[in-house]
This record gives sequence, C-alpha cells and structure tokens, in this order.
Amino acid sequence: MRNSFKAGCAVLMISSAFLLSSFYSHQTPVISYKFPYQRAGLTERQAAEYLISRFTYGATPGQVDLVMRMGLENWFAQQLDGVNADDSLNKRLAAYDAIGMTNTAVCHVYPPGFVIRTLAIKDSAISKDSVDKAVDKKAFNAQIKDYMDRKGFKNDQDLYKQFIDQHIIRAVYSQNQLREMLTDFWFNHFNVSFFKGECAQFIPAYERDVIRPNAMSKFDQLLLASAKSPAMLYYLDNFTSVGPPPPIQPKAPAVQPKTDDANMLMTGGNKPQSTDKSKAADMSMMMSASPTQPAKQVKTLTQQGKNVNGLNENYAREVMELHTLGVDGGYTQTDVTEAARVLTGWTVYPISDYAYGSAMKGLVTKIGEGNLAAKGYVHEGDFLFTPNRHDQDQKVVLGHTFPASKDPEVEYQEGLTLLEMLAHQPSAAKFIARKLAVRFVNDTPPQSLINKMAKSFTDHDGDIREVLITMVTSKEFWNKKNLDAKVKSPFELVVSSLRALNADVKDPYPLFNWMAKMGQKIYYYQAPTGFPDRAAYWINTGALLDRMDFGLALTGGQVGGVSIKLGDFSKATANDPITAAKDYSAVLLPGTDPNGVLKELTPLLNDPVMLAKLAYTGKQLPKPVSVTSEKPVVGAPGDMALMSALAESQAKVPAPPQVVSIQVVNNKMNSYYIRSLVAGIIIGSPDFQKR
Repeated sequence: MRNSFKAGCAVLMISSAFLLSSFYSHQTPVISYKFPYQRAGLTERQAAEYLISRFTYGATPGQVDLVMRMGLENWFAQQLDGVNADDSLNKRLAAYDAIGMTNTAVCHVYPPGFVIRTLAIKDSAISKDSVDKAVDKKAFNAQIKDYMDRKGFKNDQDLYKQFIDQHIIRAVYSQNQLREMLTDFWFNHFNVSFFKGECAQFIPAYERDVIRPNAMSKFDQLLLASAKSPAMLYYLDNFTSVGPPPPIQPKAPAVQPKTDDANMLMTGGNKPQSTDKSKAADMSMMMSASPTQPAKQVKTLTQQGKNVNGLNENYAREVMELHTLGVDGGYTQTDVTEAARVLTGWTVYPISDYAYGSAMKGLVTKIGEGNLAAKGYVHEGDFLFTPNRHDQDQKVVLGHTFPASKDPEVEYQEGLTLLEMLAHQPSAAKFIARKLAVRFVNDTPPQSLINKMAKSFTDHDGDIREVLITMVTSKEFWNKKNLDAKVKSPFELVVSSLRALNADVKDPYPLFNWMAKMGQKIYYYQAPTGFPDRAAYWINTGALLDRMDFGLALTGGQVGGVSIKLGDFSKATANDPITAAKDYSAVLLPGTDPNGVLKELTPLLNDPVMLAKLAYTGKQLPKPVSVTSEKPVVGAPGDMALMSALAESQAKVPAPPQVVSIQVVNNKMNSYYIRSLVAGIIIGSPDFQKR
C-alpha cells in the first residue's frame, strides 16, 4: 500500500512538473538561436539599440535596458509571437467605434456622398436640381445633414479619419511593435488607396482582417486573403473581369447587354460582348442594383488590360509584378493575360443595397442565396466566385496548363492553384526576401543575405517568421555598416519622436497633417507599388527643412492634440543649453556620441539671433503670434472628393504653422523654451533621421 502511495505521488509530481514546464514554455519561447553581434564587434547595448531600431518604431525611455535584461533573443521571440498585453493601447482605441465594423456595417452607416444625395432625392429630402447647383450651399448642406441624422448615416470622411488615427495610435503605443511594423510593411506591399473611391470603404477591414492577422503567417495565406478582399478586388478591378460567354447555340439570337452608365460602373468601363440569353439575364439582374446616379468613373491606376470580352488584366499583372514574382520574375505578357483568364469570376458578394458592393445583388437575388453552393458559386465572407462569368477554356500560365472545364469546382480551384503556384515560385522567394531585407537591414542588402532568406522562404513553405529568424541570425544583418543605414520615413520620424519623448497623444490627426506635409500621406499613395522604401525618396533639401519644422513644432507645443513633458528628461535652466543638449541627446539619440552632437549644436546654441530665427511662438514666450489652425480636416483630392456629401469645396491639408522670428528679451529665454528648442533641433537633425 505504502509503495503504491509513493508511486502515485511520484506520478503526480512528474505530471505536475510536466504541466508547469508546458505552461512556462508557452510563456517564454524556447530559443534555439543566438545573435552573432559579438563577432561583428558590437557590444550588447549596441546590439539592443540596433535591434530596437529595426523591429520597433523607436525606443521608449528605458527600453534598451529592458531588452538587455530580458535577453535580446528572448525579446525578439516575444515580438515574433506578438501576444504582449496591450491594455493601455486598447483603452485608447476604444474611442474609435468605427474601426471594428464589418464591410456591410460600414456601407450602411458610412455610405458615399453620392449615395446619400441619391437617396435624399429619392426620399424628397432635397431637390434634384439643387445638387451641385444650390444657391445657398449652407442651407443645402443643412438639408443633407438633417437627412443623414434621420437615416442614421454618418459622413464617410469620419470613418477614414478614425482609421488613420488608430493606425498612428497603434504604432506609438502597441507593445507588439513588430506586428505593427509588419502590418505596415505588408499593407504597403499589397497596397490599396483611399484615392480610389470604389475600394475606400473596404480599406479598414482590409488591414484589420486581411493584413494584420496574416502579417507573420505564411505568405500564400496572405496572398490569397488579399486576392479575395473587396478592397483589392475593387482597387485593381478584378471584380469586373469576365470571361467570354459560352458558345452561342445554333439559331439562338444574340443579346447585347445594356451599356448605360449604371452598367458601366459595375463593369469598370469594359463593354461586354454578345452573349446568350441565360448569361444576358444573369448580367442584367446583376446590374439592376446599380445606383441611379453612379459616381464619376475612377481612372485605372495601372496600364489598362486588353478589353477582350470583359477581361481585365490589372490584378493579374500586379499580382505577378508587385505581389509575387517581381518585375524580372520570368513571366511574359501572355502569362499576364492567361492569369487574368484564370481569375475571371472572382468578385465581391453583395455587401450593401447600393453603391460599391451592390454589383452582384441582382444575380444573388435571382439565384437565391441558399442555391449558390448547389450551382457552383463560392461565397466566403465578402468574396464571391461566379462560374457564369469564368473563362471555361484552357489556359497556360508559366508553363502550367489549366485544362478546359465546365465544372464550377474545378474553375474555382484554378484561381487557388494559380495563387499557390505564384507564391511558391523561386523568383517569389527572392523577391519577398529582398523586400524584407531592404525594409529591415539597408537599402542595398547583400546578395548573400537575400539568398539565405530566399532559401528559408522555400524550405519553410513561405513562413514569414522563419524568414525573419534567418535574417536576424545572419552575420550580414549584424554588420556594423547597417547601424543607422536606413532613413526614417515621415511616419517613422513622427512616431519615433512621440515614443522617445513618451508623448500623450489625444488627437492623432494633426500628426497625419504633418506627415502629409513631409511627403507621406498614409493610405493615400495612389500607385499599387506602395511608398518606396529607400532614402533617396524621402530626403531632399525641402524635406529636411520640413522635418526640422516638425521637430520644433512638436517640442514647442505647436502640434495640436499632443502633449509632452520635456521636464521629465532635463532640468536644464534657461542659461544652460549645453546641459539640455546632453540630456536630450541621451534620450533621442541613444548610442550616439553626445560630444559629437554637442559639437554640432554648440555654435547654434550660443547664437541668440539664430535661436530667434528658429523659434516658434508659444504661450510661454513674449508676444505670441496666431498661426494656421491644425483642426483635423479630412478629404482627398480627385475621386475621393466625391465621397463627401457635405463638402462645399475640395478640402486641403492645412499647412502646419510656419517658423517665425521672435524678439529675444534681454537675450534671455525661459528654461522651457530652451529645452523645447534643443529637443526640436535634435529631432530635426540628420542623426535622428537615421535608424
């Protein structure tokens, strides 16, 4: 009995130990690699500073010491997992009630401006003759506002503002910095833009449901999710792409579908060719949900594909050139056309009853939602595969043959096979490896590093985490030449400044205005390429002046909605600018020789006239001067101007306040002023522009 009891206790202890070890191994990942920074001649502190500069938006106070205490490898593994508690961030995000909405909810609550006007006319809330012709614009806008309130509609521009705000807030405060950086990286890789009105409403869900959850998964999953997203389907026009009609039966009269404005909206300007009665009926039903007054047509962002029987090549071209293979990835124009044929029938499920997202409403109504699967239609979330619009003939892409088929299941599988094939091409492995290396190492990464990362991509089935581990454990990554080799984009400059100074951001939108002034209007980059990731694109004389302006405005209290306690980092007096320079150099430029910074700043700090020329007026200084308001203004030029029902004129991003001269009383300045000036100069300095 006693032996049995002892044996039972032993089993219990072993089981408990196993459970505990399992728990702790989940909390602290087992690290099987070491960073070779010592072989590169770096100290642990230098390595920690470098690691933070590459995989966060900038160090926060005390973060370098924290990473060293955790261990560099442990910290990086924790960032790869991306499961750090973000309670503080979530509290800030709670104020943005629209960012969690589904595409359907967005379409119903934030309809485009032209839809609101159309519905208001239908409901006799406004006169048709008053649209764009109202003598009293204020009264007209009041009518529209009253109608929106009664219907529960909100201005679509408020949605875009919330989305931009939350992106800035996440970058500044998230504890899972690598996840946010990769979300930004992949969004830029699979770029869509607010400039194109049709896709604008679907961009918040695109980033939330497609990009962020897949940012550290496998590349083929991310590619497929992007291809099925309404934002991408509208942005690159694949929602309009239609294969040739089935062969016309003998003696069957050909029917020419309507080509009125509503039809043209939903076909992207492609005039359908003759078809049989069945297909014409489906197309007619599909078009019946078009709005009475469609939006102005948006110009194609890329070279228009050949309009052969409604075929649109835009997405097929960009999925090869920009998303997978690269411009020199070994494909031909014939491959582009054939790939476009494979992807015909990939479109958007009817998300709303009007405007963008309603194109298939008539078709789904005719067939019946419950009958879709039985008839070969594939409905997944907001995606719909329509076999009646698919090219049934044989196609050949990159030497792979897709046999002719009339089986809807086979037809849908063609698109999946194509995307998987593209995601696993050797040229795709090299292309993605190079882009990641450019983003996280330097603008011209060595080929040896790209080869290692490409091999890891292939060996691990496109696992992005494994590719990053290969990169960060390579000797090439830790080369001393890479320290400060990258230049911050305006977004990175703004966010890193806020993080370094522990800023409290109450209203992020004025920061967006500053980014736009410095050349990066996030989410508005029109081309499918996304923002270039190289120093030459961001740095020129004008850009450097704008960056200095921003630094001075931020630390001088001139950026609305942002507060910074400069006294937390330096107690320097008004007559002691040198101490202020040392203190803020340590905060903003960790790892940089403060003597070098002082050498550059000392002549400036000892020149009262130059200080006066650099100064911003503020409440703490004599004779404050009024400056341009930084009240958030949303809206975009071009097609997006149509999206606002209340806009009286095209909105422009207000210019941040300009640098002005002040009178220096007795050549003395108060302590807050000298601290804000020194901190602002350092933010605008070339040293702070690097990462």
